[in-house]
Amino acid sequence: MITIGQLAKYAGVSIKTIRVYHGKELLSEPDRDASGYRRYGANAVIDLIKIRTLTEAGVPLARIRDLRSATDEEFQQALHEIDDELTARIRGLQATRGRLRQLAAGQLAPLPTEVGTHMEHLARWGFTPRWVDLQRDLWILVFATHPDRAITLFHDQAETLVDPALRQLFLDYDHAHDLDADDPRIDDLARRIAEAHRERYGPDELPGLDAASEIPALIQGTVNASSPAWQRLDTLIRAQLDA
Repeated sequence: MITIGQLAKYAGVSIKTIRVYHGKELLSEPDRDASGYRRYGANAVIDLIKIRTLTEAGVPLARIRDLRSATDEEFQQALHEIDDELTARIRGLQATRGRLRQLAAGQLAPLPTEVGTHMEHLARWGFTPRWVDLQRDLWILVFATHPDRAITLFHDQAETLVDPALRQLFLDYDHAHDLDADDPRIDDLARRIAEAHRERYGPDELPGLDAASEIPALIQGTVNASSPAWQRLDTLIRAQLDA
């Protein structure tokens, strides 16, 4: 027979933990000797090691308590279920680790391969790193919030940039970032963008998100906030399209 201190040492837990297990009826309390001390036998060591192993595996204490009265068959079945749960948890942790590595690499969320390729094209076409980063962040937002519509919107923009004349409008938009808000070139650019917009889409309904979505306004607000020139450009374009 051994003391509670010896039991704790053999099983690799603290005395406080053993007392908690007693309180939750996970481990039976032994009789006390003539001096009033608890005395434990080999079965207590075995039971405590089982409890420690299950708790380290993440099994809730309430479930461990139920397993104490399970038959061998029920116990084995429960262990298989726990193993399946651990496997699923491991996969989830691996996925989380992958997302953390993407975050460390500057990627907040995975984007379709074709979007990544498009970002590379933007850099080769002469767009500034600021514009490329902004576009990547905005597509991350759209794909995360509207996965059912994002790819259609992306294809529309990608097809637009294939046209050299339209691509030049986007390049001019990008490079207008550092202009003064009252620069006359902004007025001319707004006019050209509005004309190209009407020519491309005409009276047809534009591809976009659902009317109740707040994402388009959030995106445009993010763009405008980075440059007074871009904010005025957006205002002028909207005014001309609404005229």
